[in-house]
Amino acid sequence: MKGRSIAEVAAGAVVLAVAAVFLVFAITNSGRSGVSGTGLTLRAKFDSIAGLAPGADVRIAGVKVGSVLDQRIDPQTFLAVLTLRLDGNLRIPSDSSAEIASEGLLGGRYVSIVPGGAERILGQGGEITITQSSVSLESLLGRFIFSMTEGQGNSRGQNNEGATPAPQR
Repeated sequence: MKGRSIAEVAAGAVVLAVAAVFLVFAITNSGRSGVSGTGLTLRAKFDSIAGLAPGADVRIAGVKVGSVLDQRIDPQTFLAVLTLRLDGNLRIPSDSSAEIASEGLLGGRYVSIVPGGAERILGQGGEITITQSSVSLESLLGRFIFSMTEGQGNSRGQNNEGATPAPQR
């Protein structure tokens, strides 16, 4: 009995050790730790950032170059203000644009920066002024379904009797 309980305790310790190793691995390799060292902090204002959370990637040409530090609402304009932390070695032109992009139909969202061609470079605390908000998949599907049902209604032989004719010019 005594030998059996020591074996059970040892097996439990091994299981806990393996779980701890997996936890450390997951934390260090999650890609959500941000940019190491000093980085460039920028701001960008969007109409909508639906589906984007702090810690989301910031990418240029598909390569992760930073992360979203913070999101808040501007009380005067009611725009979403994102604070972005980028690799400090990057020199982002002042006419660059930022857009909320999706990794796929069911994937997460990230901020994509498209560098411009201006000579002037954004400094620490600078603002990306050209932005494109996220596109809602639900909204697009709703519009598509509505347009399809509206188009089918007119092609099924329904006439517009009783409708007011358009004025002739």
